[in-house]
Amino acid sequence: MKPTVWHKKRRAVRAGFTVVECLIGLVISAMLMTALAVAFNASIINFRENETMFESINSARQALNRMTSQLRTANGVQFTSPANQCVFLSSASELLTYEYRDASHSTDPNTLVLIKSGTAYTLCDNVTAASFSKTQADGDPNDSKSVLISLTVQTGDIQRSLSAAAVVRRALVM
Repeated sequence: MKPTVWHKKRRAVRAGFTVVECLIGLVISAMLMTALAVAFNASIINFRENETMFESINSARQALNRMTSQLRTANGVQFTSPANQCVFLSSASELLTYEYRDASHSTDPNTLVLIKSGTAYTLCDNVTAASFSKTQADGDPNDSKSVLISLTVQTGDIQRSLSAAAVVRRALVM
């Protein structure tokens, strides 16, 4: 039997996609694109948070390195200074102070600063806790023979603690 004109027309109509099929394909594509956009956005947010945390930790490490280097060569470290401060006489005979300023400080909240000649220089931001634990030197109640430094850095809801110790080398000479 030969195909009639009606059969040929019916085949021609069925050769493409229907509107419903196109809409279903469009909805599926939109859902996939939305999922991809959410994943990409989460990746960017995570990258920024990690970058900020890296910068804060790197700044804290540099500050710890600077403090321990200066304390090791200091001429004297004051034992009686508060736990948030470390007052010392540098090898160049300058009176220097490292100070942690908590959130209640009016000008530099949550920072670690170096005070030199009355001027405060910021060493590290985003510091939520810091302490200087000093060990008293033998024979001198006002001098320290070592200092343990602890810093806690926070960006967002991520918090990391770092610590370092310095033995005053002048105190080792007898």
